[in-house]
Amino acid sequence: MVGVLFERYTHLVYGVCMKYLRDEDESKDALMQIFEKLLVDLKKHEITYFKGWLHTVARNHCLMFIRSRKSEFNKQKEMKKDFTAGVESDDYLHLENVDVKEKHLTNLEEGIKQLNEEQKLCVELFYLQEKCYQEIAEETGFTMKQVKSYIQNGKRNLKIYLTRQ
Repeated sequence: MVGVLFERYTHLVYGVCMKYLRDEDESKDALMQIFEKLLVDLKKHEITYFKGWLHTVARNHCLMFIRSRKSEFNKQKEMKKDFTAGVESDDYLHLENVDVKEKHLTNLEEGIKQLNEEQKLCVELFYLQEKCYQEIAEETGFTMKQVKSYIQNGKRNLKIYLTRQ
């Protein structure tokens, strides 16, 4: 039954996804996620007008995806800002104090070496290679929660190390 619905309504769901997500790959992924969700939802709900209901489900799925992506982006931006603020000082920003800048960089490198392997890897990928959480998770095999935790704990440990120096 879901196969028939998939054939009949794929274009509708894909169109809704493209309208909101504006990306072919993300829309294709969302399409598959929506139809996977239908397997469960069709058993729970009594649907009188399927096409309208499906359109609403697709739209809500896309809006939730956009909201979570925006939230993730804001968290990453905030963490980068916190990290930069914790590492930089007024002396660090002035070119006339090259020795101080060099000392800060050396301390930062040493601090990164002090982190455990997971934290070190995630911090380097996030801050030095500017990769997002999703890219780090895919590259390392860690879950998104692990990546966030390693970065947050690594940042905290770095800050502690740098304040001691």
